[in-house]
Amino acid sequence: MDRMRQIEQRWLKPHVPPLRVGSTVDVHVRIVEEVIEAEAAGAKKQAGKGKKSAEKRERIQIFSGVVIADKHESVRRTVTVRRIVQGEGVERIFPVHSPVIAKIDVKKQGEVRRAKLYYLRDLAGRKARLTEKRSAKEFQDLVAVAPSAPPAGASPVNPHPAVSSSSAAGSPA
Repeated sequence: MDRMRQIEQRWLKPHVPPLRVGSTVDVHVRIVEEVIEAEAAGAKKQAGKGKKSAEKRERIQIFSGVVIADKHESVRRTVTVRRIVQGEGVERIFPVHSPVIAKIDVKKQGEVRRAKLYYLRDLAGRKARLTEKRSAKEFQDLVAVAPSAPPAGASPVNPHPAVSSSSAAGSPA
């Protein structure tokens, strides 16, 4: 099996971002178009008597969506990306190490508890959204911005001084 891994090693892309199920990604796909141009100016008039040449043009098309499945490993690794286009769900399966894939950008990590997110196929609108996973650093930044709790020895502050704490507890006076 080590021999097989050595052979596959040269086909692996060196810089693949850490893709996980639930990630929102932009997949940059190379599209090769073949454009046929007539060489002679009067080729249309002669109905095909002029020479025609085919020119290949390459462009990049971006497919943005959520990774709902990650399968296989090594050279055979594929990810299934789902997005909604004009109210219809569109899924594409991308071989990660294919030369057709120019690059993959991870926009954000979703917080999921499943290995496959096929249940998103049945959901629509806000129900199909995933919550964003926050790193420990982001969480610390949020805690630092939020108002801190009073110190342990201090008495709690009553926002309504006219109301006593015994009546606020729910006991009638």
